Amino acid sequence: MVRYRVFVSGRVQGVFFRDACRQIAEEHGVSGWVRNLPDGRVEAVFEGTEDDVQKLVDWTRHGPRRAAVADVWVRQEQPEGLDIFQVR
Repeated sequence: MVRYRVFVSGRVQGVFFRDACRQIAEEHGVSGWVRNLPDGRVEAVFEGTEDDVQKLVDWTRHGPRRAAVADVWVRQEQPEGLDIFQVR
């Protein structure tokens, strides 16, 4: 089990980034959450197997079709044992 916190900047709000992220997370059995930040970025936490979480991290580098991702910052953290994925 691994956990990554991701901050995504660019045109990532108002393009269904959070909902698409939730769908991809659920497809891969990844737990965690995603939310918009006041500064225009999206923040997400992913927990699951290394392979599944890496798929989500890789996905954030381009996001949904209407997104224009400028930068992705990733930090590994201690897993907390989350069991669902939430849009906040």
